[in-house]
Amino acid sequence: MLRLKARFDRVADSPPADSRPDLCYWHFPVAGVNFRVNGMRRRGLIQIVRPGAWGYNADMPDFNLTHHFLIAMPAMQEGVFAGTLTYICEHNENGALGIVVNRPISLTLGEMFDQVNIALDQPNLVKLPVYFGGPVQTERGFVLHDTPGNWESTLCINDKLSLTTSRDILEAMGTGQGPRNMIVTLGYAGWDQGQLEHEITENIWLTVPASEHILFDLPPEERLPAAMALLGVDYGSLVEDAGHA
Repeated sequence: MLRLKARFDRVADSPPADSRPDLCYWHFPVAGVNFRVNGMRRRGLIQIVRPGAWGYNADMPDFNLTHHFLIAMPAMQEGVFAGTLTYICEHNENGALGIVVNRPISLTLGEMFDQVNIALDQPNLVKLPVYFGGPVQTERGFVLHDTPGNWESTLCINDKLSLTTSRDILEAMGTGQGPRNMIVTLGYAGWDQGQLEHEITENIWLTVPASEHILFDLPPEERLPAAMALLGVDYGSLVEDAGHA
């Protein structure tokens, strides 16, 4: 798994080495905001400690997990990925980028928009939760969304879904001109070259093609079991089996 080192009450002056250089970001001032992840109060930035291409070899299976779900195996009972469902936005020979989509934090969109000084005039959005998207760059915002738009900095995942990191999408959301469906996160999950492939061979993750219905139509607590159901597996029974292991 990813090795993490926590840094609190400090915001990086520049993007870490593992940031995406082709994306620009809107910055969330987490140094002045407390939020909760899994019932624990966190403050500040969790920084990735890059393991390099450990465990990587050229003979690993060649597969692409873009637009797939990663399901954390129930045996993973500790760490930031325990009990998570992660949507993979990009996977190639250089690594992978994903967003955790089932872990809301104690911060609403209304509160976040106040912090970044953008008016949010859409009552239906004010109380929606912001999500913990992963342990990398938790001071930066990411919007996973449908409805293509001409945003300044967008990674097109496929013809229906995109990941946008620029402030202009928030400004559009504030006036009702944003995407129809979205998940807003702080932070993302990242894997170095060959790291995700290695973790899959170690049975850390289950994978299944992603579903927009699960992403946008279900509440966060139902997304992981629904993704498991796509595999024909009952998540509750797996949890029980893991508890008796």
